[in-house]
Amino acid sequence: MMTPLDEIIGNGQKDRKRMTTTEEIFLQLKADIIAMKLAPGAKISEAEVAKTFDVSRQPVREAFLRLGELNLLQIVPQKATRICKISHQKLRDTRFIRAAIEIEVVRVACHTATVEALAALARNLEEQKVAIKARDAKLLHDLDYEFHRLICVAADRLPAFDAIAENKTHTDRVCGLELADTSGMDGVFEGHTDIFNAIRDGDEDKAVAATRHHLSHLDATLLKASTNHPDLFES
Repeated sequence: MMTPLDEIIGNGQKDRKRMTTTEEIFLQLKADIIAMKLAPGAKISEAEVAKTFDVSRQPVREAFLRLGELNLLQIVPQKATRICKISHQKLRDTRFIRAAIEIEVVRVACHTATVEALAALARNLEEQKVAIKARDAKLLHDLDYEFHRLICVAADRLPAFDAIAENKTHTDRVCGLELADTSGMDGVFEGHTDIFNAIRDGDEDKAVAATRHHLSHLDATLLKASTNHPDLFES
């Protein structure tokens, strides 16, 4: 016979399992949206996603709500749920916030980066070279993400990366377009190299200038993408 304690434990295990499933669905859909596997403006169905993951609709609904909070899904009751189109205003806002945070982080990193932290950044740059040579945009994207995290580690400001990562969600969709060609890959690597060299040399002014220049690449990418793919953007 199940005791009240057994029932509580059992319900807790079910909740953890459901949340684990929700997290899995959330992360997979988020990755697919960022990678443009789920195109801006496309419809997405709770029932179809539940079938794909072989789960009930409840964890899918919870994942959808989280994606809606990130402005990646447009959820309108009694109407089709769609992948949000890319917003010019949202990109401007998130890039501004990201730049403000990263500039302060690199300032600090110039004075706090240890030998170990610099070595980790240098290894990351070597791995970026390999990704570029292999024309592996997905790997370069992951290494780009890690590079900026390692700068926060070098500055002993790792919590700042949570805010950076949150604001990267929208810019990453456009960055994916930038990394689709070789010149875009080279530009990202050159920007990272300039930032690394400035941090290694303890040159705060150069680090700030390199960071500003690196993040400004998104403006040209945005203009090119909105011209070549106007259907991906909000009108």
